[in-house]
Amino acid sequence: MEFSHKPVLLDETIDSLNVQPGGVYLDGTAGGGGHSAEILRRLGSGTLICVDQDPDAIAVLKERFADNTNVKIVQSNFSEIPSVLAQTGENELDGVLLDIGVSSHQLDSADRGFSYHYDAPLDMRMSQSGATAADLVNTLSYQELAHILFAYGEEKFARNIARAIERERQKEPITTTLQLAEIVKSAYPAAKRHDKHPARKTFQALRIAVNGELDRLSLGLDRAFEHLRRGGRLSVITFHSLEDRLVKQRMASWCTGCTCPKDFPVCVCGKTPQARLVLKKPCEASQQELAENPRSRSAKLRCCEKIK
Repeated sequence: MEFSHKPVLLDETIDSLNVQPGGVYLDGTAGGGGHSAEILRRLGSGTLICVDQDPDAIAVLKERFADNTNVKIVQSNFSEIPSVLAQTGENELDGVLLDIGVSSHQLDSADRGFSYHYDAPLDMRMSQSGATAADLVNTLSYQELAHILFAYGEEKFARNIARAIERERQKEPITTTLQLAEIVKSAYPAAKRHDKHPARKTFQALRIAVNGELDRLSLGLDRAFEHLRRGGRLSVITFHSLEDRLVKQRMASWCTGCTCPKDFPVCVCGKTPQARLVLKKPCEASQQELAENPRSRSAKLRCCEKIK
Protein backbone atom coordinates (compact mmCIF):
# COMPACT_ATOMS: atom_id res chain seq x y z
CA MET A 1 0.00 0.00 0.00
CA GLU A 2 1.27 3.46 -0.89
CA PHE A 3 0.67 6.34 1.53
CA SER A 4 1.81 9.38 -0.41
CA HIS A 5 2.36 12.40 1.80
CA LYS A 6 4.99 15.09 1.39
CA PRO A 7 5.93 16.26 4.89
CA VAL A 8 5.37 19.97 5.38
CA LEU A 9 8.03 22.20 6.98
CA LEU A 10 10.21 19.11 7.37
CA ASP A 11 13.57 20.65 8.28
CA GLU A 12 12.03 23.45 10.34
CA THR A 13 9.90 21.02 12.33
CA ILE A 14 12.66 18.52 13.11
CA ASP A 15 15.05 21.35 14.00
CA SER A 16 12.46 22.76 16.41
CA LEU A 17 12.28 19.42 18.24
CA ASN A 18 16.04 19.55 18.89
CA VAL A 19 16.25 15.76 18.67
CA GLN A 20 18.69 14.31 21.19
CA PRO A 21 20.38 10.95 20.47
CA GLY A 22 19.06 8.38 22.91
CA GLY A 23 15.86 10.31 23.64
CA VAL A 24 12.22 9.24 23.45
CA TYR A 25 10.09 10.97 20.81
CA LEU A 26 6.47 10.60 19.74
CA ASP A 27 5.09 11.43 16.31
CA GLY A 28 1.39 11.67 17.08
CA THR A 29 0.29 11.95 13.44
CA ALA A 30 2.85 9.74 11.74
CA GLY A 31 0.98 9.24 8.43
CA GLY A 32 3.39 7.90 5.83
CA GLY A 33 6.37 8.39 8.14
CA GLY A 34 8.01 11.41 6.49
CA HIS A 35 8.66 13.37 9.68
CA SER A 36 9.22 10.15 11.63
CA ALA A 37 12.02 9.04 9.30
CA GLU A 38 13.90 12.30 9.83
CA ILE A 39 13.49 12.08 13.61
CA LEU A 40 14.78 8.52 13.45
CA ARG A 41 17.80 9.59 11.40
CA ARG A 42 18.91 11.91 14.21
CA LEU A 43 17.84 9.69 17.10
CA GLY A 44 20.59 7.09 17.23
CA SER A 45 19.79 4.53 19.92
CA GLY A 46 16.71 6.38 21.15
CA THR A 47 13.05 5.39 20.85
CA LEU A 48 10.51 6.67 18.35
CA ILE A 49 6.79 6.07 18.92
CA CYS A 50 4.71 6.41 15.74
CA VAL A 51 1.00 7.00 16.31
CA ASP A 52 -1.81 7.29 13.77
CA GLN A 53 -5.52 6.54 13.87
CA ASP A 54 -5.72 5.63 10.17
CA PRO A 55 -5.25 1.88 9.56
CA ASP A 56 -3.85 2.64 6.09
CA ALA A 57 -1.09 4.69 7.70
CA ILE A 58 -0.35 1.99 10.26
CA ALA A 59 0.11 -0.60 7.52
CA VAL A 60 2.58 1.66 5.69
CA LEU A 61 4.48 2.53 8.88
CA LYS A 62 4.90 -1.13 9.79
CA GLU A 63 6.30 -1.85 6.34
CA ARG A 64 8.53 1.23 6.22
CA PHE A 65 10.07 0.73 9.66
CA ALA A 66 10.00 -3.09 9.75
CA ASP A 67 13.76 -3.30 10.29
CA ASN A 68 13.98 -0.59 12.98
CA THR A 69 13.83 -2.17 16.42
CA ASN A 70 13.71 1.22 18.15
CA VAL A 71 10.43 2.20 16.46
CA LYS A 72 7.16 1.39 18.21
CA ILE A 73 3.95 1.74 16.16
CA VAL A 74 0.51 2.20 17.75
CA GLN A 75 -2.86 2.71 16.09
CA SER A 76 -4.53 5.38 18.17
CA ASN A 77 -5.38 9.06 18.27
CA PHE A 78 -2.76 11.39 19.73
CA SER A 79 -5.29 12.52 22.35
CA GLU A 80 -4.78 9.07 23.94
CA ILE A 81 -1.09 9.58 24.71
CA PRO A 82 -1.32 8.07 28.24
CA SER A 83 -2.69 4.83 26.78
CA VAL A 84 -0.06 4.85 24.01
CA LEU A 85 2.74 5.24 26.54
CA ALA A 86 1.32 2.46 28.68
CA GLN A 87 1.33 0.15 25.65
CA THR A 88 4.92 1.00 24.77
CA GLY A 89 6.35 0.91 28.27
CA GLU A 90 7.41 4.56 28.22
CA ASN A 91 6.52 7.36 30.64
CA GLU A 92 8.24 10.65 29.80
CA LEU A 93 8.97 12.09 26.37
CA ASP A 94 11.76 14.31 25.05
CA GLY A 95 9.63 15.57 22.20
CA VAL A 96 6.20 15.35 20.61
CA LEU A 97 5.25 16.24 17.04
CA LEU A 98 1.65 16.82 15.96
CA ASP A 99 0.88 17.51 12.29
CA ILE A 100 -2.81 18.38 12.49
CA GLY A 101 -5.42 17.83 9.79
CA VAL A 102 -6.03 15.64 6.78
CA SER A 103 -3.11 14.01 4.96
CA SER A 104 -2.37 14.13 1.24
CA HIS A 105 -3.11 10.40 1.07
CA GLN A 106 -6.55 10.90 2.60
CA LEU A 107 -7.32 13.83 0.28
CA ASP A 108 -6.12 12.01 -2.82
CA SER A 109 -7.83 8.70 -2.06
CA ALA A 110 -11.20 9.30 -3.69
CA ASP A 111 -12.94 6.53 -1.77
CA ARG A 112 -12.20 8.22 1.59
CA GLY A 113 -14.65 11.03 0.82
CA PHE A 114 -12.54 13.95 2.04
CA SER A 115 -12.39 15.82 -1.26
CA TYR A 116 -15.00 17.71 -3.26
CA HIS A 117 -12.92 17.10 -6.41
CA TYR A 118 -13.85 13.40 -6.68
CA ASP A 119 -17.19 11.61 -6.63
CA ALA A 120 -17.11 9.20 -3.70
CA PRO A 121 -19.12 8.05 -0.70
CA LEU A 122 -19.47 10.93 1.78
CA ASP A 123 -17.25 9.45 4.48
CA MET A 124 -14.42 11.63 5.93
CA ARG A 125 -13.52 9.30 8.81
CA MET A 126 -9.81 9.34 9.55
CA SER A 127 -10.06 6.19 11.68
CA GLN A 128 -12.41 4.51 9.18
CA SER A 129 -14.84 3.80 12.03
CA GLY A 130 -17.84 5.57 13.57
CA ALA A 131 -20.37 7.98 12.07
CA THR A 132 -19.70 9.32 8.57
CA ALA A 133 -20.23 12.75 7.08
CA ALA A 134 -23.27 11.32 5.29
CA ASP A 135 -24.72 10.35 8.68
CA LEU A 136 -24.35 13.93 9.85
CA VAL A 137 -25.84 15.69 6.81
CA ASN A 138 -28.80 13.31 6.69
CA THR A 139 -29.71 13.24 10.40
CA LEU A 140 -28.70 16.50 12.10
CA SER A 141 -31.20 19.31 12.46
CA TYR A 142 -30.94 22.54 10.49
CA GLN A 143 -29.70 24.31 13.63
CA GLU A 144 -27.03 21.69 14.31
CA LEU A 145 -25.79 21.76 10.72
CA ALA A 146 -25.68 25.55 10.62
CA HIS A 147 -23.71 25.60 13.88
CA ILE A 148 -21.14 23.08 12.58
CA LEU A 149 -20.65 24.98 9.31
CA PHE A 150 -20.26 28.33 11.06
CA ALA A 151 -18.19 27.19 14.06
CA TYR A 152 -15.85 24.76 12.30
CA GLY A 153 -15.80 26.16 8.78
CA GLU A 154 -16.24 29.88 9.55
CA GLU A 155 -18.76 29.73 6.71
CA LYS A 156 -20.68 33.01 6.27
CA PHE A 157 -23.45 31.29 4.34
CA ALA A 158 -23.90 28.47 6.88
CA ARG A 159 -27.65 29.01 7.23
CA ASN A 160 -28.25 29.03 3.49
CA ILE A 161 -26.27 25.82 3.09
CA ALA A 162 -27.96 24.11 6.05
CA ARG A 163 -31.40 24.98 4.59
CA ALA A 164 -30.36 23.64 1.19
CA ILE A 165 -29.14 20.38 2.74
CA GLU A 166 -32.36 20.05 4.73
CA ARG A 167 -34.44 20.64 1.61
CA GLU A 168 -32.52 18.26 -0.66
CA ARG A 169 -32.31 15.36 1.79
CA GLN A 170 -36.12 15.28 1.90
CA LYS A 171 -36.03 14.33 -1.79
CA GLU A 172 -33.31 11.70 -1.44
CA PRO A 173 -30.45 10.89 0.96
CA ILE A 174 -27.21 12.81 0.42
CA THR A 175 -24.62 10.08 0.04
CA THR A 176 -21.78 11.32 -2.20
CA THR A 177 -19.21 14.10 -2.17
CA LEU A 178 -20.20 15.67 -5.49
CA GLN A 179 -23.87 15.54 -4.54
CA LEU A 180 -23.09 17.59 -1.43
CA ALA A 181 -20.73 19.90 -3.32
CA GLU A 182 -23.50 20.76 -5.81
CA ILE A 183 -25.97 21.45 -3.00
CA VAL A 184 -23.48 23.83 -1.37
CA LYS A 185 -22.81 25.54 -4.70
CA SER A 186 -26.54 26.07 -5.27
CA ALA A 187 -26.83 27.74 -1.86
CA TYR A 188 -23.99 30.18 -2.52
CA PRO A 189 -24.62 33.66 -3.95
CA ALA A 190 -23.71 33.59 -7.64
CA ALA A 191 -21.21 36.42 -7.22
CA LYS A 192 -19.24 34.42 -4.63
CA ARG A 193 -19.01 31.08 -6.44
CA HIS A 194 -15.75 31.86 -8.22
CA ASP A 195 -13.65 33.19 -5.30
CA LYS A 196 -12.72 29.72 -4.03
CA HIS A 197 -14.56 26.44 -4.32
CA PRO A 198 -17.90 27.02 -2.54
CA ALA A 199 -17.73 23.63 -0.79
CA ARG A 200 -14.27 24.13 0.74
CA LYS A 201 -15.41 25.41 4.13
CA THR A 202 -18.35 23.01 4.34
CA PHE A 203 -16.11 20.00 3.77
CA GLN A 204 -13.62 21.31 6.34
CA ALA A 205 -16.37 21.80 8.92
CA LEU A 206 -17.89 18.36 8.40
CA ARG A 207 -14.46 16.69 8.55
CA ILE A 208 -13.71 18.41 11.87
CA ALA A 209 -17.10 17.39 13.25
CA VAL A 210 -16.88 13.78 12.05
CA ASN A 211 -13.45 13.30 13.63
CA GLY A 212 -13.92 15.49 16.72
CA GLU A 213 -10.71 17.24 15.74
CA LEU A 214 -10.78 20.35 17.91
CA ASP A 215 -11.76 18.49 21.09
CA ARG A 216 -9.05 15.91 20.43
CA LEU A 217 -6.50 18.60 19.68
CA SER A 218 -7.25 20.38 22.95
CA LEU A 219 -6.98 17.16 24.94
CA GLY A 220 -3.94 16.00 22.98
CA LEU A 221 -2.04 19.24 23.63
CA ASP A 222 -2.56 18.96 27.38
CA ARG A 223 -1.61 15.29 27.50
CA ALA A 224 1.44 15.76 25.32
CA PHE A 225 2.70 18.62 27.48
CA GLU A 226 1.96 16.68 30.68
CA HIS A 227 4.19 13.79 29.55
CA LEU A 228 7.12 15.93 28.39
CA ARG A 229 10.12 15.80 30.67
CA ARG A 230 11.85 19.04 31.58
CA GLY A 231 13.56 20.37 28.48
CA GLY A 232 11.23 18.40 26.22
CA ARG A 233 9.63 20.12 23.24
CA LEU A 234 6.19 20.11 21.67
CA SER A 235 6.02 21.05 17.97
CA VAL A 236 2.64 21.47 16.28
CA ILE A 237 1.80 22.09 12.62
CA THR A 238 -1.66 23.49 11.88
CA PHE A 239 -3.45 24.28 8.62
CA HIS A 240 -6.32 26.59 9.51
CA SER A 241 -7.06 29.42 11.93
CA LEU A 242 -9.20 27.44 14.39
CA GLU A 243 -6.41 24.96 15.07
CA ASP A 244 -3.68 27.59 15.12
CA ARG A 245 -5.61 29.81 17.54
CA LEU A 246 -6.07 26.88 19.92
CA VAL A 247 -2.37 25.97 19.82
CA LYS A 248 -1.27 29.59 20.19
CA GLN A 249 -3.49 30.20 23.21
CA ARG A 250 -2.56 26.93 24.93
CA MET A 251 1.17 27.54 24.54
CA ALA A 252 0.73 31.12 25.74
CA SER A 253 -1.02 29.87 28.88
CA TRP A 254 1.89 27.53 29.65
CA CYS A 255 4.37 30.37 29.15
CA THR A 256 2.50 32.84 31.38
CA GLY A 257 3.73 33.57 34.89
CA CYS A 258 2.04 35.70 37.55
CA THR A 259 -1.61 36.55 36.78
CA CYS A 260 -2.19 38.84 39.75
CA PRO A 261 -3.69 42.30 39.04
CA LYS A 262 -0.99 44.84 38.18
CA ASP A 263 -1.78 46.98 41.23
CA PHE A 264 -0.93 44.13 43.65
CA PRO A 265 2.37 45.00 45.43
CA VAL A 266 3.44 41.33 45.56
CA CYS A 267 2.43 38.14 43.79
CA VAL A 268 -0.16 36.10 45.65
CA CYS A 269 -1.08 33.63 42.89
CA GLY A 270 2.31 31.92 42.95
CA LYS A 271 2.06 31.05 39.27
CA THR A 272 5.29 30.70 37.32
CA PRO A 273 5.80 29.81 33.64
CA GLN A 274 5.78 26.11 32.79
CA ALA A 275 7.23 26.58 29.31
CA ARG A 276 9.04 28.94 26.99
CA LEU A 277 8.34 29.59 23.35
CA VAL A 278 11.02 28.20 21.06
CA LEU A 279 9.50 30.07 18.11
CA LYS A 280 8.34 33.58 18.96
CA LYS A 281 6.29 33.65 15.76
CA PRO A 282 4.87 30.72 13.80
CA CYS A 283 7.15 29.31 11.11
CA GLU A 284 5.64 29.21 7.61
CA ALA A 285 6.67 27.59 4.35
CA SER A 286 9.41 29.18 2.25
CA GLN A 287 8.81 30.28 -1.32
CA GLN A 288 10.68 27.22 -2.53
CA GLU A 289 8.47 24.86 -0.53
CA LEU A 290 5.34 26.68 -1.67
CA ALA A 291 6.41 26.15 -5.27
CA GLU A 292 7.12 22.45 -4.67
CA ASN A 293 4.14 21.72 -2.42
CA PRO A 294 1.18 24.13 -2.73
CA ARG A 295 -0.58 22.38 0.17
CA SER A 296 1.99 23.92 2.52
CA ARG A 297 0.61 27.43 1.91
CA SER A 298 -1.51 27.54 5.06
CA ALA A 299 0.83 25.54 7.33
CA LYS A 300 2.03 27.13 10.58
CA LEU A 301 4.55 25.59 12.96
CA ARG A 302 4.59 26.50 16.66
CA CYS A 303 6.94 25.07 19.29
CA CYS A 304 7.44 25.37 23.03
CA GLU A 305 9.83 23.81 25.55
CA LYS A 306 8.82 22.61 29.00
CA ILE A 307 10.88 24.29 31.69
CA LYS A 308 9.33 22.87 34.86
